[in-house]
Amino acid sequence: MNNPPVDDLWIRRFHPRPDAGARLVCLPHAGGSASFFLPVSQAMPPSVDVLCVQYPGRQDRRAEPFLDNIPDLADRVFAALLPWTDRPLAFFGHSMGATLAFEVARRLERQKGLVAAGLFVSGRRAPSTHRHETVHLRDDGLIEEMRSLNGTDAQLLGDEEILRMILPATRADYKAAETYAYEPGEALRCPLVALTGDNDPKATVDEVAAWADHTEGPFDLRVFPGGHFYLAAHQAAIVRTMTDRPTAAA
Repeated sequence: MNNPPVDDLWIRRFHPRPDAGARLVCLPHAGGSASFFLPVSQAMPPSVDVLCVQYPGRQDRRAEPFLDNIPDLADRVFAALLPWTDRPLAFFGHSMGATLAFEVARRLERQKGLVAAGLFVSGRRAPSTHRHETVHLRDDGLIEEMRSLNGTDAQLLGDEEILRMILPATRADYKAAETYAYEPGEALRCPLVALTGDNDPKATVDEVAAWADHTEGPFDLRVFPGGHFYLAAHQAAIVRTMTDRPTAAA
């Protein structure tokens, strides 16, 4: 199998598997980067090629302007993935990345007639649920949120220079997540699995269960012990959950 040209800006492929029958696209949380999914990429079997999305404004894309809304992010990710659609695509998004994965999967269905092999949404309430959130408007509130969710190394949050580097990208992501407005439409046709921690302050189990309304395909809800970043302690189980569906779809 030939590999499509790599979009160096948007796609990171840490462990290329050129003979894989399916691809898993991983989309990080607010303030996150493609490297967050390095362990997932490493743990996937040879049958699944992992593509990790890198948002602008961080790491090697630090000098690029941010995108602070979900529609623009979804459009750009959708365009970057088109060369990779020669094999079935499944999606795994955590937190903001879950909403983004949903919107990219919608674009693939509506514009290309391609149904995702699976959509795995983690730590995020369903698009049809709503909370009024303004964390992105407050410096102290944003830093405190990052501390409370335990998704960022506490030592980094105590380093003013590093904080100045990561805060703008994180704020842009939070703005994208908090100002997202779901546009009702036809449900997806793909299998959808919603995963969450049972003590996640950003999404109750009921809010996560509401993802069932967004697909006509099979739906499954998996609840793990833990908070917003529950997945750090349950990586093996999450990888097992994702492995079968993309492989079967291939």
